[in-house]
Amino acid sequence: MASHTNCPHVEAFQTLVPRYQLVVSWGSRRTQRGRKRQKLSHPSCATCNTTLTRPLACLSCKIITCWQNDHLLNHLTTASHPFGVDVNSGRIFCAECVDFIVHPGLDKLLFQVQLKEEERQSNKALPKHIRDSFKHWQAGDRDKDALQNFRSIPCQARRGLVNLGQTCWMNVVLQVLLHNPLIRNYFLSDKHNNQSCKNEDGCTCCEMDKLFTQIYFDDPTPVGPTSFLGTFWKKNSTNSELGGYAQQDAHEFFLTMLNLIHGTSRGSTNVSCNCVVHSTFAGLLQSDVECRKCGFVSSTVDPAYDVSLELSGQGKESLLGCLARFTSSEKLAVEGYSCQKCKTSNEGASKRMSIRKLPPVLSFQFKRFEINPTSTKKIDQPTSLPASLNMAPYTSTVMTRMVKEERPFDPAMCPVPSSVYEYELFAVINHQGQLSSGHYTNYARQGDQWYRFDDDKVTLSTLTQVLQSADTYMCFYAKKHLEYKPHTVPSYIRSREAEMEKEMRERKEKDKAREKEVEDELLATI
Repeated sequence: MASHTNCPHVEAFQTLVPRYQLVVSWGSRRTQRGRKRQKLSHPSCATCNTTLTRPLACLSCKIITCWQNDHLLNHLTTASHPFGVDVNSGRIFCAECVDFIVHPGLDKLLFQVQLKEEERQSNKALPKHIRDSFKHWQAGDRDKDALQNFRSIPCQARRGLVNLGQTCWMNVVLQVLLHNPLIRNYFLSDKHNNQSCKNEDGCTCCEMDKLFTQIYFDDPTPVGPTSFLGTFWKKNSTNSELGGYAQQDAHEFFLTMLNLIHGTSRGSTNVSCNCVVHSTFAGLLQSDVECRKCGFVSSTVDPAYDVSLELSGQGKESLLGCLARFTSSEKLAVEGYSCQKCKTSNEGASKRMSIRKLPPVLSFQFKRFEINPTSTKKIDQPTSLPASLNMAPYTSTVMTRMVKEERPFDPAMCPVPSSVYEYELFAVINHQGQLSSGHYTNYARQGDQWYRFDDDKVTLSTLTQVLQSADTYMCFYAKKHLEYKPHTVPSYIRSREAEMEKEMRERKEKDKAREKEVEDELLATI
């Protein structure tokens, strides 16, 4: 059914805006649950009395109907009511056009209503951490003056990377970083400028800044990352495993790259760092070991950039199945274990992994390679991925409640709205062949369109092809709703302020030294 972009009856909707806001807010509360279960029962159709998971509401009265047998349309026509609304999606149905309306003004209104309700739910769930209200950015006079002399060029980022001699392992990781929304926004907003950087000993952030400039330039030809590879070899000269022209492991290169970017980021620290790498990828994994005799639980928390998942080796494996196995209880051997409380190990212990802190970008690696001293074996088990992912059942807080209450996951167990745990797939790395003679390719999303990157070749793809790719090695998910931290100062700002203070101190010291020289000269003359 074609949608109308210019419905002639849109103006009549203005009088129903308050009613529309109430209905959409009610629909948002039905899907976003906080600490306690919301006692909101499913509505039923006023015509056939069917319980509704997708209710359609009239905007002129309190009637709620379903879509079967034109129940909504029949009510609107009989009662001479102009508009109805799909409560779940917020889309408005016009009775005279017999179609849903698509209009930029209505989309903006829907966004504002849903965002306001989400902010209200977040503030209700976390009263000690009040969320700042969202405000659209508007260009001020300084911004307009700065943009006045700039020429707008298309920035599509659909450029391949030339294979420099078995460097497909490097190309796929670079494409993932180039399409990572947080990494992309950091470098494209000039948070690190290679022309003003003072690091003279080979800066990985400078190479990333140059690469972003090349990728987002108005030129469709592939990019040869020779400067990047040279800097990487120079910075990573101590690691012989990633040197030379041999085939390498993309996962190992990914972790090495994150450490190199962290090391060359402005203001990076070894403790509580909030550089671009830690702000994007850093999470916490929790390991709980429970004594099977006394029930004492010993917890250990470790930082992690990614989550490595075991493959079962049987049939087709799914990411959700791997996560369930990763967080399932595992019985430990009696030998080598001693309880800190009861000091015995007669009955052994059980171990359970969970995610203590979720990062904005989740990285998963499937353990496809079994490396032994004499050989390397690859597990060619097909895998499947979900387009979206809710990580609430795998977090430490929710899992503790699931174990304590002995029941499966329920959104009401979440301490914050369930939408906080939702992620969307944006990149996938695939591997064909064996480790020493294989080949890496990757998929990445640009806007709503998926592309397949095979070194310098870039082709259109679809989400279906991405989800059905059986040779997935790594996959990357970005949070749908990012946490806004107004009181956290990024490391690059702290570093910039520290440099400005240092320059001011040096300038004052020079001025004082100059004044002393002048005074000495005057005294000598007298």
